[in-house]
Amino acid sequence: MKRILLAFLFLVFSFSCDSDRTPSGVLSEDEVVNVLIDIQLTEGMVGALPISYDSSQVLYALMEKEIFIKHGVEDSVFVNSMRYYLEDARKMDQIYSRVIDSLVVRESNPAKKEDLF
Repeated sequence: MKRILLAFLFLVFSFSCDSDRTPSGVLSEDEVVNVLIDIQLTEGMVGALPISYDSSQVLYALMEKEIFIKHGVEDSVFVNSMRYYLEDARKMDQIYSRVIDSLVVRESNPAKKEDLF
C-alpha cells in the first residue's frame, strides 16, 4: 500500500513540475518581452510626432503590423499570449519589469541605437 501511495505521489509531483511550461500557441516570456519593448518604443515614436490623433492611430496600426512581422508573430497569437500571462499577476509583473529595465538601459545608452524595424 505504501508503494502505491508513494508512486501516486511521485506521479502527481512530477506532473505538477511541468505546470511552468507555457501551453502551445502561447509565446514564451522572452518573446513577449521583445514584442512589448518594440510596441512601447513605437508608441513613444508615434506619440511624439506632430500629427493629428487620427493619423497617429493609422500610423501606429501600420507600425504594429511591422513589429509582428519582425518577430514572426501573428497578432492573434500575441493577444492570446497576453491573455495567458495576464491570468498570473506575478508573471505579468516580471514581464513588465523586464520591459521597463530594457527600456531604461536603452535610454541610458543613446550611442547604441537599435533599429526598430
